[in-house]
Amino acid sequence: MTTEGLVARVDSAERVARLDSAVYTVPTDTPEADGTLAWDSTTLVLATVHCADVTGLGYTYAPAATAYVIGDLLADVVTGASVFDVPRLNEAMQRAARNAGLPGVCAQAVSAVDIALWDAKARLLGLPLVRLLGAARDDVPVYGSGGFTTYDDQQQDRQLRDWVEKEGIPRVKIKIGDSWGQRESRDRRRVAQARASIGEAAELYVDANGGYSAKQAVRVAAALADQGVTWFEEPVSSDHLRTLAAIRGRIGVDVTAGEYGYTLPYFQHMLAAGAVDCLQADVTRCGGVTVWLRVATLAQAHGLDISGHCAPHAHAHAAAAVPNLRHLEWFHDHIRIERLLFDGTLDPSGGDITLGTDGPTGLGLSLNTERAEPFRQVR
Repeated sequence: MTTEGLVARVDSAERVARLDSAVYTVPTDTPEADGTLAWDSTTLVLATVHCADVTGLGYTYAPAATAYVIGDLLADVVTGASVFDVPRLNEAMQRAARNAGLPGVCAQAVSAVDIALWDAKARLLGLPLVRLLGAARDDVPVYGSGGFTTYDDQQQDRQLRDWVEKEGIPRVKIKIGDSWGQRESRDRRRVAQARASIGEAAELYVDANGGYSAKQAVRVAAALADQGVTWFEEPVSSDHLRTLAAIRGRIGVDVTAGEYGYTLPYFQHMLAAGAVDCLQADVTRCGGVTVWLRVATLAQAHGLDISGHCAPHAHAHAAAAVPNLRHLEWFHDHIRIERLLFDGTLDPSGGDITLGTDGPTGLGLSLNTERAEPFRQVR
């Protein structure tokens, strides 16, 4: 074969032939709520990149409208382009979403497609994604996350004990800020019960989802310290960075936030404000693997760790590629959904997930169409 013929063949193989999307809605196993929101189902929007004989998948937890953004605004941007140029395509997708408003649904659509592009690129090269990105660690620590405010005492105790005693995960998180902070005494009691469930050796985290006022958050933090809580997530809304910073300066528990960051500048504003002790970012919201890695670098430049928010299998390979990772959220809802819809999910036993450099290519996930089909929304 001539050199020109070989180049043409490679170019054809790496070109995105088609971008598809699908929507799956899975009911929760019981009614769920945090401090500021209640839900009884969770929707996953799947993006699929077709490239030669390779299929790359990415996803986000977002409204079904996200799939329309993928089809209407993003498909033409990536179709026909080289799957090897993911940063170029990420920038092009963000520009295409400008007039629709990037933060929110559009950013989630970009994130899902970006993840799918990285998955396809790694599969074309025959590599696990972590090998393509370059590993900074062998194992990714996780923490069990659930403890919804709708749980009764027995449900909370059983979930926490399962993580700590059965799976050996030495760090867990529960939701507080019940009813926008109106049930503070119940919050305190549930934190004390959580400590009793997991013992003194395990780490205990809480997430108020922005449910408290500023002074209330400071007051609650004193009770949290008494129970050895080391992670206080979004004590007030992360829209109010100066208030987060003020709370951080008055309490000993680590203040964390960032899950609602949809653009790179948002994280820079959060860091410049001194609002957090550990920066959170969600690969399915912030712009995909491409931007999540940049957020991790921003955090490192400020001397801070990064923690991956939810969607653990979308994060795992990127998380293993950064040196300043604290951990990854092993979130109850998303674990249920990812194990249901995908084959190739990971094992958190012992509190870490391990990604072999000679393992399955890409993210290591494949859609199980038989299990997924009953949950697919018809558009």
